[in-house]
Amino acid sequence: MEVSFSAVLLLGVVLVVLIRGKSLKPGPGVVAVLFGFFLASTGAADDINRFVASVTGMIGGLNF
Repeated sequence: MEVSFSAVLLLGVVLVVLIRGKSLKPGPGVVAVLFGFFLASTGAADDINRFVASVTGMIGGLNF
């Protein structure tokens, strides 16, 4: 059975857990979200998407 999660959903959940667990204050959390939002509109977005797709493909290809 294959379960697929959106990277945005997964990272959002991680961010909420870090803020609620006091590992990350709300201010820096907002800065992290805004950084990701603005980074997505730069020329680096395509390279980052390819890198993440490559890593997830590699992880998906592992046999345990």
